[in-house]
Amino acid sequence: MTNPSYDADVLVVGAGPVGLTLALDLARRDVRVRVVDRAPSAFLGSRAKGIQPRTLEVFDDLGIVDEAIAAGGEYPPMGVHLGPLTIPWRMYRHQNPTPPTPYPNVLLLPQSRTAHILRRALERHQVAVEFGTEVREVYQDEHGATAVLASGPQLRARYLVGADGGASAVRKSSDLRFEGTTDDTDKMIIADATIDGLSRDRWHVWRRTAGFVGACPLPHSSQFQVMIRLRPEENPDLSEPALAARFRDLVGGTITLRDVTWVSIFRPNVRLVEQYRRGRILVCGDAAHVHTPAGAQGLNTGVQDAYNLGWKLGQVLAGASDTLLDSYGGERRPVAAQVLGRSSELYEGLRRPRASKFTRSEEDRQLTISYHGGPLAPADSPRTTTLRVGDRAPDGPISGPATRLFDLYRGPHFTLLGFGERAAMALPMVSWPDRGAGLTRYAVPEDGGPDGVLAQTYGITEDTQLLIRPDGYIAHIDTGDWAASLAFSTRDLAPANQEQPG
Repeated sequence: MTNPSYDADVLVVGAGPVGLTLALDLARRDVRVRVVDRAPSAFLGSRAKGIQPRTLEVFDDLGIVDEAIAAGGEYPPMGVHLGPLTIPWRMYRHQNPTPPTPYPNVLLLPQSRTAHILRRALERHQVAVEFGTEVREVYQDEHGATAVLASGPQLRARYLVGADGGASAVRKSSDLRFEGTTDDTDKMIIADATIDGLSRDRWHVWRRTAGFVGACPLPHSSQFQVMIRLRPEENPDLSEPALAARFRDLVGGTITLRDVTWVSIFRPNVRLVEQYRRGRILVCGDAAHVHTPAGAQGLNTGVQDAYNLGWKLGQVLAGASDTLLDSYGGERRPVAAQVLGRSSELYEGLRRPRASKFTRSEEDRQLTISYHGGPLAPADSPRTTTLRVGDRAPDGPISGPATRLFDLYRGPHFTLLGFGERAAMALPMVSWPDRGAGLTRYAVPEDGGPDGVLAQTYGITEDTQLLIRPDGYIAHIDTGDWAASLAFSTRDLAPANQEQPG
């Protein structure tokens, strides 16, 4: 895949968690990737701080979930202050891990720590973020895409991905419409600061006539993320003395805010790009969709954009049909549209804070996202009693050196499961291209795995083969002529051996 006429196979513009996730997934596929960011250094604020269970599964596959869990913490219960009363409420109901779902709870992890963990993992692949490198505009031809830097030079890549936020230069210079609304009268201060006199065992919320006020303790630090809703047209003083005085006036008592390390004004944009791809240029994360902050959905949706796109870019660069990249937007745009609606609904709860408005539902964990009915998972595809093509592939216990399916799935490959004697015996007969993502085969014991859990979870009632995509979704289910059926169903997912990379 190396070609001296290109500076990279993929140029990623933007080094937030989304761009870093994509770069890390590409780097482990031996794709030549470069990451540039206009900021002079890494972002240091908390901003997006909730990591949903499905994103933790992505981090498991990328080999960083233990580090993320160690750096984060459990979401604390809320305390809604109403005068002398404090109403306790738990936004996220704690759930115990199960064999299919090893990470059932939301992780409280400030955005800067998430990015730091991803950057370190990327550096282990000898890829460093090029900070202070601003992309002014991009253009493309049939062979690649070019980024024009503010400093004058140009960077050339086979594909270019904009992960450069809501004000994306990549999206704007590619003439991709960003449809939706921005309410400039609805603003909120968000800051990281130490607060003396405030307990760290809860997420504090005050309802005031002047607006909503919140303070969420950040794990493994003395800081809180502070949120203060502003009045329409207000342009606040963001200096530390002014913030401290404002906070003290709003919450009262002997509480003192100090040592502000990051502060920003948030406006609730709700926008969705018209298409995720234009030729050799693609967008993901906030460059493709922006949400309200409620429900911890934006960062997670962006990370999963990158996770969906990474293996597809890898396959196309290895020789698969370029049309595979069309399925990226076909699968991810409907998810973003649904998330936009949900986060907007949750944000309305901040306008009139009541404990019940802060409750989060099962869909917020993003484990139920499915691509069934999308471009790679036709609605008439075969299914088991519990799963369809396009659904998330659950975890579960297995026998051998790997003790669970997620251990087996971890890495940049497809996985073929064989349930039942005939399906298992046919595994070696299934051919697979020698370029692009490899194939790991696993014969599930006839008893359905330890205690029969796998057969029950996967809804297996007869000899069955299931192909799992590199991003952990089911690509194929078959109970008959396995080799021929699999070859037909995956013809657009993998390169043919006789083709050359393009």
